[in-house]
Amino acid sequence: MLKKLKVSLTIFLTLFVTSAAAIAFADDDEDCNERDGFERVEVSGTGIHDFNTVIVHRDRKKPNWQKTITTETIDLSGDLEGRVLYQPVGVYDFVEGTLVNTGRQVFSGTILGSRPVMLFDDEYRFDVNLHTGEVLGRAYLTERLSGPRIRCEIEIRGGDTPSVDNRTSSTYKGVCWIRKKA
Repeated sequence: MLKKLKVSLTIFLTLFVTSAAAIAFADDDEDCNERDGFERVEVSGTGIHDFNTVIVHRDRKKPNWQKTITTETIDLSGDLEGRVLYQPVGVYDFVEGTLVNTGRQVFSGTILGSRPVMLFDDEYRFDVNLHTGEVLGRAYLTERLSGPRIRCEIEIRGGDTPSVDNRTSSTYKGVCWIRKKA
C-alpha cells in the first residue's frame, strides 16, 4: 500500500512540475510577439544545402513511395547568419512526384547582428516537386534554447538542381520579433 502511494505521489509530482514548466515556457515565448519591448522586423537572405553532409538513419522503400529519416545542414547568410541542423522525415510519393519533409531543426547563429542565439522548430514543412526541383517551405524558429529572446517565421524557396559539388541554394524571407535596444 505504501509503495503504491509513493508511486502515485511520484507520478503526480512529475506531472505537476512538467505542467508548471510548460506553462512558464509558454508564457516566456509569448513575450516575443508585438508586445512592448519587441519590434517586428523583416528578414531575408540565402541558404546553401550541402548534400555531402547528409547522414541517413532510416530508409524504407516501396515501389511507389519512400520514407527516410536523415540529419542534414543548411548554412544561412543574410539577416540570419549561421547553420541549421535538421532531422527531416522525408516522405516521397513517386506517383505524384512529391517529397514532404517535416521534423525537428535547430538554428544556431545570429539574427541581424544579435548575440549568438539557438532557436528550435518542430513545425517546419518543406514541399518539393520531384519533377521540377522546386522547394517551398515554412520554418517556425520560435522556441529559444539560448541567447537573446528572438522568434522568427520564415518562408523558403528553392528550385535549382544540385551543383557539381552536390549543393543547392535557396532564398528565405520572413519576420522576426527582436527585443528593442534600450
